[in-house]
Amino acid sequence: MTLEDEDIKTIEKFALHNAVKYRQPPQVGAVMGRVMGQCPHLRPKAKDVTAEVQKVIDQVAEGNPDEWQQRLEEVAPELIEELNTKKEPEKGLKPLDVAEGEKVVMRFAPNPNGPATLGSARGMVINSEYVKMYGGDFIIRFDDTDPQTKRPLLEAYEWYLDDCHWLGIEPDRVVKASDRITLYYEYARKLIEMGHAYVCFCDGADFKKYKDSCTPCPDRDRDPAKNLEHWHKMIEGDYEEKSAVLRIKTEIDHKDPALRDFGAFRIVKATHPRPEVGDKYVVWPLLDFEGAIEDHELGMTHIIRGKDLMDSEKRQKYIYDYLGWEYPKTTHWGRIKMHEFGKFSTSALRKSIEEGEYTGWDDPRLPTIRAIRRRGIKPEALRKFMVDMGVGETDVSISMDSLYSENRKLIDSQTKRFFFVPDPQKIEIIDGKHTIATPPLHPVEDMGNRSIEVDNIVYISGEDAKELSPGSLLRLKDLYNIEIVSTQPLRAKHIGDTMDEVRKKRPPIVQWVAKDNLDVEVLSPEGRFTGLGELQIANEIDKVVQFERFGFCRIDDVKEKKVVAYFTHK
Repeated sequence: MTLEDEDIKTIEKFALHNAVKYRQPPQVGAVMGRVMGQCPHLRPKAKDVTAEVQKVIDQVAEGNPDEWQQRLEEVAPELIEELNTKKEPEKGLKPLDVAEGEKVVMRFAPNPNGPATLGSARGMVINSEYVKMYGGDFIIRFDDTDPQTKRPLLEAYEWYLDDCHWLGIEPDRVVKASDRITLYYEYARKLIEMGHAYVCFCDGADFKKYKDSCTPCPDRDRDPAKNLEHWHKMIEGDYEEKSAVLRIKTEIDHKDPALRDFGAFRIVKATHPRPEVGDKYVVWPLLDFEGAIEDHELGMTHIIRGKDLMDSEKRQKYIYDYLGWEYPKTTHWGRIKMHEFGKFSTSALRKSIEEGEYTGWDDPRLPTIRAIRRRGIKPEALRKFMVDMGVGETDVSISMDSLYSENRKLIDSQTKRFFFVPDPQKIEIIDGKHTIATPPLHPVEDMGNRSIEVDNIVYISGEDAKELSPGSLLRLKDLYNIEIVSTQPLRAKHIGDTMDEVRKKRPPIVQWVAKDNLDVEVLSPEGRFTGLGELQIANEIDKVVQFERFGFCRIDDVKEKKVVAYFTHK
């Protein structure tokens, strides 16, 4: 079957477009995608189209980029314009599906078994931004009904709310699921009475065999009245852990095994860490059940959840259908992977902290909001970073450099500069005299100058010192020029005050610290750096400064002549 001349021209222009764009002959698949998108009538002729595409590509391969460009200008100048138009990636939040007059209600539902992470920040920011967009309500619901495996951390409840406040997010309501256990019991009772739930006494391995073979377990068809008796015995603590589970009936032969008669409640005889709850309950709802009830009770209109939770949504819809409820409108998003942190879990981080691997939840090596805050990242930067990422089902692999870039825009013009020399090496200036150096506090903004008293001793970084030999020239930034006369010990002589005197010899310009200085320790994701810094750094407690040629740092603590700083970013 032959193709029309117009179709062959279409193939040629898209093959040329791809070749010009990437400066090499295209792949068949790339050209086929554009052609079929433009010409749906060719889809039944895919075999013939593939053959023609390959033929055109072979012809293109005989040319060079200049010839491809010239030919594309002849056959499809509009595609040249497309190549020259730089498209900005789509950023921000797409509109929600909101009915006229509908009040949007959304939630962020963390498990408080540790502090909020950067992943948590995404949920906080995106949900609250949508609510702000539509003038609705934002609810924080703590899903804290697992007192054993994901045992809540008491401090984490306040940490989450504090991080929200720092981000400029004020929830309209805060709910703790562990306060509402009796509510879940009541709905469980209704479902049992309706014949949609039953108490299963199967051993876990045995139930899996039944489920995998699409066979009902022996307890499935028990009379609802009898199930209620067993349910009450579960609640009263008459049964041991793992001996009984309340299950929601679905289709036992459902094509997806994960949806066959899923668990709704299990027995856990562990004391809840919240003293208000303590040992009141021994039967706890599983997350799919608790979340389903709460999303209805709290009036959720829209839910954003991970695409990995699609099965949870399908399970919850059984509960909604049985109770005659309408499920909220749902959007799914992909996972975030931060290059600098890789995979992490709150429980694993908690274990590492307890073992002393990290100093705490705000250790700068951790992907927690507490750590980000302590490093000096601005909340506005984190909010913009999350909003720009948007909401999509594609997994996102992103570098922290994007967040750092946003933060740098906010702090650069407001941040004072100081000298810091890691791994300090002492230089004696043999003809040094007492003088006052006055480096600017900012290279562009008018912030004034700092004043540094200098005599015959200065310190430079080990990195700057390692290549020195007798005769080496150095420009001590904003001070004067020196020539090295010996390296053991490191000594130098003064050879002039201005840069013009040595400009033609192009000496390295290095940071330095005077004899009267501060011990400085910088904690960073890459490790610990120690060195010396200017005395005036001590006045910048809880502020972000820039250590020249090193990076931005937040001054965390000052005691006597010792400074502890947290690395922000370059």
